Amino acid sequence: MRSQNLIRLSGAVAFCALSLGAAHAATGGEPAAVVQVDVAPCLAAAAADDMDKASSACASVIDNEKTAKADLVKALVARGALYARHDQVDRAIADDSRALQLDPTLADLFNARGELWLKKGDKPKAVQDFGAALKIDPNHEKARANHKAMARELERIGAQMAVAGKPSFNCRSAARAVEKAICANRELADLDREIFASNARVIREARNPAEAKALQREQDEFIARRNAGFGRPGYDLKKAMQERLQRINGVDGY
Repeated sequence: MRSQNLIRLSGAVAFCALSLGAAHAATGGEPAAVVQVDVAPCLAAAAADDMDKASSACASVIDNEKTAKADLVKALVARGALYARHDQVDRAIADDSRALQLDPTLADLFNARGELWLKKGDKPKAVQDFGAALKIDPNHEKARANHKAMARELERIGAQMAVAGKPSFNCRSAARAVEKAICANRELADLDREIFASNARVIREARNPAEAKALQREQDEFIARRNAGFGRPGYDLKKAMQERLQRINGVDGY
């Protein structure tokens, strides 16, 4: 009896084995292996500055939804740097921005994107990125230097904007017709302020008191000629002021 049960059990096992084998064969044999996305060709092409190879190699990594996050970031950074070297600034910014969305801890990349914003002339965004790099790494030398330079530049621009269109004197107390004309014209007002500042600079840099006195006398004479000449036929106030600024600065043109 026991031997018959064993025979029946063995038959059942064999049948199950055959059934599983048939089912396995019906599904196409061995299960498909997971294909690993290889980022190496992209990195190598970008490092070799080979735009043609990098375009296809990096695209195959970046556009593949199966690419691991770390490899995607590497490919974006590599291609972004390649674009930057070839002055394709907008493309470089796009790749850097996508990489930073995936990994916002990359101080070097924030600094690199800041420099790209600077190339585009977007100084506020550049300062923002340099600041972000410093928050991540307070000792980041390039970001610190860039941030410091840009902060000074923005401060200078802000100071210029604050006095833009304003002459060196108080327009509320302007009494002469020429002074009122300067106050009414932003370009003339800027010229007046630049003449005043340049004259103060050359006097400050004078080699001795006598030279400083002579320079101030020359400025006083210009003001006297300006006041007397304004309103007369043929007198060009703007031209006279441009020539005065040119003479003070000792350069050609305005």
